[in-house]
Amino acid sequence: MKIITHLASALVLQVLALAAMSYIAPQESIAAFQQQTTQRICSFDPVADLLPSLPSQRSNSLLAYLAKEGFIQNEEGAWVCYVNDPNKQDRYYTLFKVQEIDGKLIASSFLENGNLIAGQESRSINFFMTLVERHMNTSQENRQSVRKYLETFVSLVQEKKIEASRRGFLFDQPNRALVLYHSLSTGELDGTAITINIQSPNNLSAESVSSEIKTSLRERLKLNR
Repeated sequence: MKIITHLASALVLQVLALAAMSYIAPQESIAAFQQQTTQRICSFDPVADLLPSLPSQRSNSLLAYLAKEGFIQNEEGAWVCYVNDPNKQDRYYTLFKVQEIDGKLIASSFLENGNLIAGQESRSINFFMTLVERHMNTSQENRQSVRKYLETFVSLVQEKKIEASRRGFLFDQPNRALVLYHSLSTGELDGTAITINIQSPNNLSAESVSSEIKTSLRERLKLNR
C-alpha cells in the first residue's frame, strides 16, 4: 500500500512539473514576442508594432540604421519619426528628428504644448543614447553617466522644473555634447523640444568632412590675405 502511495505521489509531482513547464513556455514566448515588438524607438502604433521593419534604405547617410527603428529620411536628408496625434484624427506630426548640420549632430524630441505623450520620455532617452553610442567616444561607465544625466534632464522637463530657454547644458565634456530645452520658432508643431547637440561626432559623412576642409581652407586664405 505504501508503494502504491509513493508511486501515486511521484506521478502527481511529474504531472504538476509538466503542467508548470507547459505554462512557463507560452509565457516566455509571449514575453519574448512582446519584447521583440516594442524594441523600435519610433513605433507608437499598436498595428505598426506587429509589422516587420522596413528594408534598409539605400543612403549614404551614417544615420541610415535608424530605418530599422521606424525612422524615415525626408527630402532635406533628416531622419524623422512621425506619430499620429492622439487628440486629432488624421493628423500626424514629427516627434523625433535628427540631422547632420555643419559636422554636428542635432537631435530633437518635440513636445506639443510643452507636454510629452505616453511613452515619449523613455523613448527619447533610447533615441538620444543610440546616437551617443554610435557617434561619441564613450566608455561603458561614461555612457551610464550620460544616460543618468539625460534621464534626469527629461524628467525635470516632464515635471515642469526646467523652463524653455536657449541655455545648453554640457552632458559630456570630451565630445562637447550639449542638451537643451527650448521653444520652437519654426514648423507646424506649436510647442517646445528637448535637443542634444553632439558638436564633434565620430564618423562624419564625406560631405561634412569635405565641407569642413573647404571651410578650413577659406579661413586660412583669409588669414594669409
